Amino acid sequence: MINQEKQIIINNVEHVSERIVRIKELIQLIGISRSTVYDKLNTSSKRHDPSFPKPVKLGGAAIGWRLSMVLAWINALNTDN
Repeated sequence: MINQEKQIIINNVEHVSERIVRIKELIQLIGISRSTVYDKLNTSSKRHDPSFPKPVKLGGAAIGWRLSMVLAWINALNTDN
C-alpha cells in the first residue's frame, strides 16, 4: 500500500508546488528512519549521501525539505535500479 502511495506522489511530481515537508512526512515518503536521514546529511557518516536533498531552514531550529527535491531524489533512485 505504501509503495502504491509513493508511486502516486511520484507520478504527480509535475503538479507539486514548492511545499515543504517536515521530518515526519519525509521519513514516511522515503521509508528510512530519522537517524538515517541525518546520517545521509552528515559528511562524516559512512551513510553520507551527497545526492540526498538538502534541508531548508524554516526559522530557529526548524528545518524542512522541498517536496519537489525529495521526489526528484526518489525518481533518481528508481532510475538507477
